[in-house]
Amino acid sequence: MANKFKAISVVGLGYVGLPLAMAFSEKGVKVMGIDKDVQKVNKLRNGKSYVEDVSDQDLVRNSELFYPTTDYSVLSDVEAVIICVPTPLSKTKDPDITYIISASDEVAKYIHPQMLIVLESTTYPGTTEDVLRSTFENNGLKIGRDFFLAFSPERIDPGNKKYTLKNTPKVVGGLTKECTKRAVELYEIISERVVPVSSVTAAEVVKLLENTFRAINIGLVNEFAQLCHRMGLDVWEIIDAAATKPFGFTPFYPGPGIGGHCIPVDPLYLSWKAKLFNFRTHFIELADEINCKMPEYVVGRVFEVLNSVKKSISGSQILILGVSYKKDVGDIRESPALEIIKLLSEKGAQITYHDPHVPEFFFSGTHWRSVEDINNELLKEMDCVLILTDHSLYDWELVIESSDLILDTRNATSGFSSININKL
Repeated sequence: MANKFKAISVVGLGYVGLPLAMAFSEKGVKVMGIDKDVQKVNKLRNGKSYVEDVSDQDLVRNSELFYPTTDYSVLSDVEAVIICVPTPLSKTKDPDITYIISASDEVAKYIHPQMLIVLESTTYPGTTEDVLRSTFENNGLKIGRDFFLAFSPERIDPGNKKYTLKNTPKVVGGLTKECTKRAVELYEIISERVVPVSSVTAAEVVKLLENTFRAINIGLVNEFAQLCHRMGLDVWEIIDAAATKPFGFTPFYPGPGIGGHCIPVDPLYLSWKAKLFNFRTHFIELADEINCKMPEYVVGRVFEVLNSVKKSISGSQILILGVSYKKDVGDIRESPALEIIKLLSEKGAQITYHDPHVPEFFFSGTHWRSVEDINNELLKEMDCVLILTDHSLYDWELVIESSDLILDTRNATSGFSSININKL
């Protein structure tokens, strides 16, 4: 199958694009990786990866087939282009597709006969047909005959070693049957199973449904966690017991909020589009409200546990363990830890953080740096240890034995029995 596409390009070399580029390179396809960030491109050229799912060894091994650049002119020599650029929300929570528009405008300059273009960036239904199609047809080429356009939702789960690009089914939908056929042929190079759907819009909505399902269920269990706290119950015990039912129940677990580029964002793309059809997505809006308030709830719990030992948040030394949005990755996009740090700081808390995957970050005008090591002395200096991300590298026994007060929002201390442990 690799012979059908000898050279392709991946636009956007982040958590989605870089693993995708490596997957095609591994199969013998020449990949022109394009990113506007000069520093990222230089790192990749020097064999240095900034994405956990791609190692330095991967870059070195594929160096003869993977060429990172900032120059879109390399598209003149490729047969397919995959666009994987960010799609954030505006401050008013409306879709922001400026990165997609910018990338497609550049691609349009170098479009040529028989080129396949696939959008992987999550977006609102209709983007591929209403926005990208007109951009590319302005060159006088006819879709489905002269060039081919499709959408394939990315399904990358950073840090997941079980489900990878190879064994995670790939959904594709094209503007025409021939567009779909070409896209299927492309992804069959790297995926064990490709799932074609009836239209490009159907493919766009598939992605939104997947993450809306998760966001709503996380919202439900986050609200349920607050109820369990009021009732004096362990929410994790309840969920684990319910999960023993072999049918009709899928376990979801609470946390300090939702993060990453997908779950906090994608459902709101669908909600925004629904309004154009005079339809209100009640579940989506309610789940978003609950999930967005979790950082405030966590800060409230910090207040409660400190108050239980006659201490105030103001002036307290608080050590935060983990600031990335999920376990064992360094991605802080939309991480609830950032809002929690901001809220605690505003209340006068003295914040220290440690994250083995995030040595430093900038947020709200402040440059934060992780402490180098978690040790007995540091833990004993703290008034409260707040667990926000349950990284595998943490020695939980040390944390429990050396800390006076712990608030665990991830059930990382499960299996330990100690009076200093407080749960979400």
